[in-house]
Amino acid sequence: MPNPATPEVTAVTAVLDELVAAWERQDADAYGELFTEDATYITYVGTFYQGRRDIVDSHRALFTSFLKGTKLADEVLDIRFHGPDVALVNGRGDTYKTKRPRTLSKIQTYTLVRQPDGTWRIAAFHNTKRKPLMESVSYRFNPDLVPAAER
Repeated sequence: MPNPATPEVTAVTAVLDELVAAWERQDADAYGELFTEDATYITYVGTFYQGRRDIVDSHRALFTSFLKGTKLADEVLDIRFHGPDVALVNGRGDTYKTKRPRTLSKIQTYTLVRQPDGTWRIAAFHNTKRKPLMESVSYRFNPDLVPAAER
């Protein structure tokens, strides 16, 4: 991961921190403001949302139903910059109600872009459910599949 003290890393992680805070407040509008107007958002069940309005509307519905009262756990694994205005963030995440889970069950990829006014916004988000049992079985049968970071 790049030096966490750089202004770029600080700015990108601040967006993710704001995302967690908006989720905790169950504020769909504030959550959506962190995305570009044309952002894409893929949930772990495979639902594809396109555009800020779609992201806001879906989260407003989630915050009043399935995910009402939940908090968002987020853990950055890696940040890579592709030029001065694009950041790719890989992390883990999960939702919870009372106690933050020790092991986060989803792998997430964020693509952030610097806007003309200098602010960073999320242009794309992809969320995938981890399957630890399947990982374990595949690692047991073929140890070469274990990612370098886990060896």
